[in-house]
Amino acid sequence: MADIVSLLLPFFGLILIGYVTAKVTKQPAEALGWLNTFIIYAALPALFFKLVSRTPFEDLTRIDFIATDLAATYSIFIALFAIGRWVRGNSLADCTIQSFAGAYGNIGYMGPGLALLALGEGAAVPVALIVCLENALHFVVAPALMAAAGDDQRSRRQLIIDIARKVALHPFILSTALGFVAAASGVAQPLAFQRFVDHLAQAAAPCALFAMGVTLALRPLRRIPAEIGYIVPAKLIIHPLVVFLALKAVGGFDPVWVYAAVLLAALPTATNVFVIGQQYGVWQERASATILITTTLSVVTVSVFLIAIKSGFLPA
Repeated sequence: MADIVSLLLPFFGLILIGYVTAKVTKQPAEALGWLNTFIIYAALPALFFKLVSRTPFEDLTRIDFIATDLAATYSIFIALFAIGRWVRGNSLADCTIQSFAGAYGNIGYMGPGLALLALGEGAAVPVALIVCLENALHFVVAPALMAAAGDDQRSRRQLIIDIARKVALHPFILSTALGFVAAASGVAQPLAFQRFVDHLAQAAAPCALFAMGVTLALRPLRRIPAEIGYIVPAKLIIHPLVVFLALKAVGGFDPVWVYAAVLLAALPTATNVFVIGQQYGVWQERASATILITTTLSVVTVSVFLIAIKSGFLPA
């Protein structure tokens, strides 16, 4: 148990420090802008490039792993969409955001820090693959469904161009693609360049977690959605279990890869879900509440999954 506490204390402690700092200093939301820019465009891309470029190329081509993980994640998405649409009778746009709330975890900000801290460098490649390819798929699915709902007024041609541009030019995906090229070429990177990338990468986790705490503090809980009763267990409990069972069923994966995928699936709702809702004017306050609630409860649920992993209760 002491090992779990030592893992989670610095992790959730950084979120708490960000939260308390925001409450005490009362800085406006705009003050967080440059820190988020640094995280998204410099620190996290450097981390992903580092992880991928220094990995044997054959480990980067496990299409079976990422396909299984994505299938498990989108089984949760489809189940929640069906509940929202045909059980609760919600609009297509509302169902889209609700489904992302239960299937889109905070894998970019929280994933690398937790997985590497808990599982070591062996988790680097599966984390990079999941973060980049899952985000890429979300960037396609969200505008496509919103267009089908009529909340995206762009022409079909413009929509396809914008989606392609967003996927191709996203810093996470670009940095991972460059990492693939570096790993495939086998060219040795200059020591000075490696140190530069290392310095940026080391800042990724603490800055991202601090920024997340600030973001939570700036989004007070105003409206608790009725859907929270099934979205929370779907995100924090069912999603990681489905990922675990799917990867176990396919088999042939390193246990560290399986556990990395489970930990990423266990993470709370991504802040991007609020961003998508805000972009289309759909389910905004409830998305914000879902992020806050799942993040708070994830202190317990992530701890339970870590205990299950470390104790061998989830044999991979």
